[in-house]
Amino acid sequence: MTWTAPPAQPRVAVPTVGDERLLLESHLDFLRQTVLNKCAGLTAEQLRQRSVEPSGLSLLGLVRHLTEVERNWWRQRFAGQDDVPDLYYTEEAPDTDFDAVDSADPAAAFDAYLRELDAVRATAAGRSLDETYVDPVRGTEISLRWIFIHLIEEYGRHAGHADLLRERIDGHTGE
Repeated sequence: MTWTAPPAQPRVAVPTVGDERLLLESHLDFLRQTVLNKCAGLTAEQLRQRSVEPSGLSLLGLVRHLTEVERNWWRQRFAGQDDVPDLYYTEEAPDTDFDAVDSADPAAAFDAYLRELDAVRATAAGRSLDETYVDPVRGTEISLRWIFIHLIEEYGRHAGHADLLRERIDGHTGE
């Protein structure tokens, strides 16, 4: 049997009224589900399909990249979990998340993504939006609030990429 990405799931409506934390978490979760839904029902080969030359962008690459982004910002940087290794990034090949998809296992990539979402939600739970850390890469103080906003921006950009990639693969458009 051919593996396919999990079926689309209903996205929870983002509330229009609520406290800041609820709105930030809801917007980010909505975008996370959007990316997953753009991959829904596609085969491994379809997920590996590149966009248009010279870009090497693929849906599988986006899932791998967003897994690394989640891990990096929440657990490695914010929580300082030095024992959490990069999954795809290396100094020698920093774009492996995007570039090395031809032989990558999509089932493993989706599993890693979903596990990472559970881990980062646990990391952020109960933490104040005002909590800060000194970012080891930027050397500046960054708040949890900023990370939420940054990831909403990151996902917004990549959800747009996913829209175009999915349309190119099978003509599917929509939410």
